[in-house]
Amino acid sequence: MSSHAALDRPAGATLSVARPGQQALITVGLAAILSAIAFAAQGGLSVGRTAPIEIGLIVAGGLTVCGAIVLAPRREQLWGSAPLVLLLALTALTALSITWAANPSDAWVQTNRMLAYAAVFAAAAALAHTLPDRWSAVIGAITLSCVVVSAYAVLTKVFPGSLNPDEIYARLNEPFGYWNSVGLMAACGIPGAIWLGARRDGHQGFNALAYPAVGLLILTIMLAYSRGALAAAVIGAAFWFGTVPLRLRGAAVLLVGTAGGALVAAWALSQDTLNGDRVALELQTQAGHQLGLLLIAMLGLLALAGLAVNFALATHRVGAHTRDRIGVGLLVALALVPVAAGIGLATTDKGLGGSLSGTWTSLTDPNARIPANDPSRLTASGSVRARYWDEALRIFADQPVRGVGADGYATVRKRYRTADPAVRHAHGYVVQTLADLGLAGLLVSLALTGAWLMSAARAAGLRRRDRGAPVTPERIGLLTLVAIVLIFAMHSLVDWTWFVPANAIIALIAAGWVAGRGPLRAARADPRIAAGPILQRLRAGLREAPRAIAAGTVALIALVAAWTTWQPLRSEAAVQDSGAALQRGDLAEARAQALSAHDRNPLSLDPLFALNVIEFAAGRNFAARRALEDAVRLQPENAQAWLQLAEFELNELRRPAVALAAIRPALYLDPRSADAVAVFLTAKRRASAQ
Repeated sequence: MSSHAALDRPAGATLSVARPGQQALITVGLAAILSAIAFAAQGGLSVGRTAPIEIGLIVAGGLTVCGAIVLAPRREQLWGSAPLVLLLALTALTALSITWAANPSDAWVQTNRMLAYAAVFAAAAALAHTLPDRWSAVIGAITLSCVVVSAYAVLTKVFPGSLNPDEIYARLNEPFGYWNSVGLMAACGIPGAIWLGARRDGHQGFNALAYPAVGLLILTIMLAYSRGALAAAVIGAAFWFGTVPLRLRGAAVLLVGTAGGALVAAWALSQDTLNGDRVALELQTQAGHQLGLLLIAMLGLLALAGLAVNFALATHRVGAHTRDRIGVGLLVALALVPVAAGIGLATTDKGLGGSLSGTWTSLTDPNARIPANDPSRLTASGSVRARYWDEALRIFADQPVRGVGADGYATVRKRYRTADPAVRHAHGYVVQTLADLGLAGLLVSLALTGAWLMSAARAAGLRRRDRGAPVTPERIGLLTLVAIVLIFAMHSLVDWTWFVPANAIIALIAAGWVAGRGPLRAARADPRIAAGPILQRLRAGLREAPRAIAAGTVALIALVAAWTTWQPLRSEAAVQDSGAALQRGDLAEARAQALSAHDRNPLSLDPLFALNVIEFAAGRNFAARRALEDAVRLQPENAQAWLQLAEFELNELRRPAVALAAIRPALYLDPRSADAVAVFLTAKRRASAQ
């Protein structure tokens, strides 16, 4: 930490200064964890992949909070408690929605996700409270993990045969299986990369790595064709330049890095073999190797450029007046971007008004033309989101207060859809929340947002009373973390990447750290210095009854939350074991496993569907039908339950008239289902023939 940090400290306050080696070790370790989460959890849609990670996050978060409770100095205000309480309230509302959810099993899974996210936020806030000097390690870890994931995504284009041989689409979508998540991951790394290259402390050779990092991140966004990520990155960068005085250094990093990434992206986007869907693997490989050579050249040249710029800035100090003029010029340039866009629209045949009207129609009309899945979509205004948003708002109109339950949009939207594409989410936090949790969920979310914004303004010195306060390295770091959260929040307005653990966790770590830090002028003593060795402080803290009780309560809550998160995973494993036993012909074992799966997750349809197959194989038709009746009673708003019952009546019990009665609710709940229509037509024909 540089000497500038001393300007923030009140008399008597003591902050430990982390050694560079320790900071590097923490940075790499945390980045490795975040990267591992990205590759292990992937898109967040598989319980088998996400549940173990969520359990680990809940346990680790609980232990971290317990440690903070025991180690924290006495009589200190718990900064960040308001947003944490509101996040827990949103988690509680999610859990409560299980009781009325259209798909209670999905609501349970979403509750487990929220428990893990709340644990991450609480742990970050607790660490910021007890170890505030580790802020640079947090930024570094987030940035490094974003670079690692982005590098892997680009390498899937360079080595498609080895890393992604089955991919049929040109857009980058690994390791998440979703291109906008890849773009968002890259966008969230940009503020940290700018901070790294712009800071005055640290090894300048290491800081120069920010230039190739920005180039790689920009290239990733472009090759993912992610308009939302690009717009969010622009907003986050604008915030950083508007609040951080290191504009000259930051501009050098952003402009040089963006130029390098844009040049390679321009070449890549012009190659049909890199941008066409279903291109032969051999052609992809040839073009990918060419991209790899350009990538190596870009990274090397940007690293050299970074060294040259840093050397020039170190040897030729720019006056304060010149820096201010450059900063004003950058802000003016950012402000002129929408003006230039307006002038461009005004020169078209439709004029400014017609162009804006057409753009608005493309964005909001559910029946508007969907842009092609190629590089042209980067400049297109149309989107399929209007269709998803329209469906979500229609669901909300029918259940305005409490919604259809957490993650219920995927189940209920089938009744409202006007096209066949199957999606699980409404691609927007506001509309998804309105559909799932109604006005109750939106109000809690707005209160949470407001509480966090107040915490961020207090910590980063953005309040009116903080004008004129010294801009220290830590304050710049906190502003960088705020920019990361802002990017995620802006992207969440046009997409639902909340379900992708890697995307959400980096934003929650940044948000939790900012909320838990508190005002910089209220710098706190590092407990390792103020109270001796950690083990000694732990023993002393545990001897204090209030601390011991609070820590024990948190530990108990974490264990219960981890246990509940484990149950859907155990149920899924039992269903798989049941299927394996059925294939072996062991009906007794198959039945026992199916019943065990139902006991572990009584809200899921899968154990009942498995039990239906097992009982029918055993010749117990009544028990087989009863399993499907239980499924219908469990999720009467789920078209799949009714469809399974109708198919069983039609194909196994040979009762077309009864099948007709069962298929009608399925058609009401999903009128565009080809399977339901086929069952209805077959049942009607057979019933007429009897």
